Amino acid sequence: MSSHPSNNNLAKSFRAAFLGIILVIKNERNIRIQFLIAILAIAAGILFKISPVKWMIVLLLFAVVISAEIFNSALEKLADMIEPNVNMTIRDIKDIAAGAVLWSAMVAVIVGLIIFVPEILEFIE
Repeated sequence: MSSHPSNNNLAKSFRAAFLGIILVIKNERNIRIQFLIAILAIAAGILFKISPVKWMIVLLLFAVVISAEIFNSALEKLADMIEPNVNMTIRDIKDIAAGAVLWSAMVAVIVGLIIFVPEILEFIE
């Protein structure tokens, strides 16, 4: 038995996953804003030479926020497909998913301030 079919399926899975990322970047304004913020924070991390632990925290927070946004976008598309008409339950589900994105972003901002404000203050002095 050849391992080729499973390798082919793995390659297809990766292609599909990358396509999903490309689709969400093309179609969702909020994720483009989040990527811009991530790039700015990476630039700040490089400028301030933050520690490896702080890098891990920053990168994990990006992963959490962007993953939450991707899940939210997928859930919204699914909800719209299931019920294209106005439906209060679907609206609540979409609001709850959006709340998860907002929550993760707010925590990321707070942690970002904890990491970067002391660096900025030290840089200014």
